[in-house]
Amino acid sequence: MSGAVVAGVDGSQHSLTAAEWAAREAARRGRVLRLVHASPPLPRRVSPVPGADAWQYVGEQMLGQTVADFRARDPDLEIDGEHIAAEPAEALLTAAAGAGLLVVGARGWGGFDGLAVGSVALRVAAMAQCPVVTVPEARRTGGGWDGAHTDEVQLGFDAHAPAEAPADFAFRAAQERGVPLRVVHAWALPPASPSVWMLTVLEEDRAMWEDQESQVVSDALRPWRERYPEVTVVPDVILLNPAEALVRASERAGLLVIGRRAATRPTELRLGPVAHPVLHHAHCPVAVVPHPAL
Repeated sequence: MSGAVVAGVDGSQHSLTAAEWAAREAARRGRVLRLVHASPPLPRRVSPVPGADAWQYVGEQMLGQTVADFRARDPDLEIDGEHIAAEPAEALLTAAAGAGLLVVGARGWGGFDGLAVGSVALRVAAMAQCPVVTVPEARRTGGGWDGAHTDEVQLGFDAHAPAEAPADFAFRAAQERGVPLRVVHAWALPPASPSVWMLTVLEEDRAMWEDQESQVVSDALRPWRERYPEVTVVPDVILLNPAEALVRASERAGLLVIGRRAATRPTELRLGPVAHPVLHHAHCPVAVVPHPAL
């Protein structure tokens, strides 16, 4: 988890909530917190030079005040700011090059009531080379997302094809927070599971398959249990589709970690069928961690 913790700020409460989460994470890791603000260049045919300059100046002033506010809150944390004249997603992706983590609010000023995740958050989650944490509006008062130290970290885990990077991220996050790690493995009944005589699944068959899945999870987790012996691991084998299982589990999480296959071609830069609905419906911050295709 080397590199700076980068957070996008646009003056909205959503972005400030995300920046507060990023500040706690930077302090936890002992890393620099870099606050980034983007001011898209105004078309010269629409705005004269003085107007365009004023637009950039307002953004720089807002960023400077935000950096000063965060430094006053935590004088021991190294904080800097970067103002980039570019579209927000492009600015964040540029700033995150070489970063250890990129943190964004689920949406900013451009969103509307009822919108769970905005286009900028979706784009950077799908394209960034480093892990991206999307922070929704705080569900708690007085302490934000990290206000309760009993919150567990959760990991979306496919025990049949375990991905190294998301699992490492989740185990380290649980270790640094001193909380349990719940490993959520979703499974489905075999295609031929219904009884020959009726369109139902026999209870003893279901129990047998669940035991088999639990053993697969236990075997797959062994390398990480050995690597992080101090982390309390709670396997959670759920008979649901993966997205629904993760969304339900996230109600009791402080952080949910999921993986995303790193694209080999620009046309492949997209979120998968699990990450996309989880980002829209999860009840806690979600870390999307890229990993090589398995």
